[in-house]
Amino acid sequence: MTTKLTPLSERSAWKALSAHHQKIGDTQLKQLFAEDPGRGERFTLEAAGIFLDYSKNRITDETLKLLLQLAEESGLRERIDAMFRGDKINITENRAVLHVALRAPQGEKIVVDGEDVVPGVHAVLDKMAAFADRVRSGAWKGHTGKRIKNVINIGIGGSDLGPVMAYEALKHYSQRDITFRFVSNVDGTDFVEAVQDLNADETLFLVASKTFTTLETMTNAHSARDWSLAGLGGDEKAVAKHFVAISTNAKEVAKFGIDTANMFEFWDWVGGRYSMDSAIGLSTMLAIGPDNFRAMLDGFHQMDEHFRTAPFASNLPVLLGLLTVWYTDFFDAQTVAVLPYEQYLKRFPAYLQQLTMESNGKHVTLDGERVATVTGPIYWGEPGTNGQHSFYQLIHQGTRLIPCDFIGFYKTLNPLGQHHDMLMANVFAQAEALAFGKTAEQVKAEGTPDWLVPHRVFEGNRPSNTILADQLTPEVLGKLIALYEHAVFTQGTIWSIDSFDQWGVELGKVLAQKIIGELESKTEPALSHDTSTTNLIRRYRKNK
Repeated sequence: MTTKLTPLSERSAWKALSAHHQKIGDTQLKQLFAEDPGRGERFTLEAAGIFLDYSKNRITDETLKLLLQLAEESGLRERIDAMFRGDKINITENRAVLHVALRAPQGEKIVVDGEDVVPGVHAVLDKMAAFADRVRSGAWKGHTGKRIKNVINIGIGGSDLGPVMAYEALKHYSQRDITFRFVSNVDGTDFVEAVQDLNADETLFLVASKTFTTLETMTNAHSARDWSLAGLGGDEKAVAKHFVAISTNAKEVAKFGIDTANMFEFWDWVGGRYSMDSAIGLSTMLAIGPDNFRAMLDGFHQMDEHFRTAPFASNLPVLLGLLTVWYTDFFDAQTVAVLPYEQYLKRFPAYLQQLTMESNGKHVTLDGERVATVTGPIYWGEPGTNGQHSFYQLIHQGTRLIPCDFIGFYKTLNPLGQHHDMLMANVFAQAEALAFGKTAEQVKAEGTPDWLVPHRVFEGNRPSNTILADQLTPEVLGKLIALYEHAVFTQGTIWSIDSFDQWGVELGKVLAQKIIGELESKTEPALSHDTSTTNLIRRYRKNK
């Protein structure tokens, strides 16, 4: 068990923040900037190649001081140290939380249950690299002797969202003579569309399931096996040439027909949503190559080290996490919008949804008590400038406060006329418009009729962060992901919750297993559900 902390609402910094919020909660950003001409430069931070402008937040020096005090009182330093040490801080599953070990350089030592795990991490990385080189070069041949032209990753949750996001994010660096696709949904359409135009003798499947029993993944994997065998003359030996496993269950992997020499393992101290830089990232390595994959790991590690060592006042993930707590718990902000102005990052918000909401969507503390405050805001977003013509209306003029993270880059990977300057102009303009708005007087001065004036007023005072980096490289992607991982860790520590279990995904899965049998029963099943569920099952059986 963890050391018992003072309940959050009783910590002195929390009480001080509550009083402070009463005093400055309605203060306008316009006023804060007017009173402090240096604010736009002072409230910035640069570390590990990532620049953060957090000046457009509804905070003062006093706010920051109290938030940092809250981090200290919540035991954040001790908990960071415990994670990096390999302590079992995931208390409900009695597991270490060591995604940071996945990107630890050779020679570092991280011990779990008396064993240094770093050599094992590098052994798997080397095995992945050797395999990736064979597939990418054409040395790995399919059952009929043809080279692999298509790679399909079959997984779900962390075994899908990370690889999909990384493939899209790093497409610029990918090997273009191989097609990559991803199947996760148990809806048969997902699989059918993925293989629609492919030949089985040129297709390699990566099946990612730690236990090799995950319902959705193994349903899709067996459909993939049937499809492959149908296209390869039914020879069972073909499976070993067209399937590899990312798993720890050698027995089930062998039963499926996969050579266990082509099984890539990972560990129970890696949570699914933190696993894209483990063997789960094999599709990423196949796409971008081992060198680029290692550069991504180096980016992760640089941000890990910054988080581990930097004082809280100059710690990027800590500040991001604390600002989210500030808005979630004191301003009743229910969501956070993540807005990457980079088309390659189009799946980044979806990836962050699992990272943040599966981690901190919790209602009990580490002590098993019900939380006394709000936890786990909803994360969402789309790449700019698309969102501007969609949901920005609500952010600018709606009634809800939605803190925003804008993400941009100094250099584009695809220079094309004025495009990038136009893109980045929108980043800066949107953050400015959200913060400072447009008054009725300004609208009137433009000659707007009186009746129309209220409709064209922007109240402003909408907070945002602007995150900038040089260019979207594998290294920078690693830094960005680790930035949010550790911001989530910071939030979870303040709220005293276990950010590393996910019991909330279990109940629906258990009930679904029971209902599958009832839906497929040849005879009328005896149903013991509520009347709504019973009626829905009967209606489906009648009409399917």
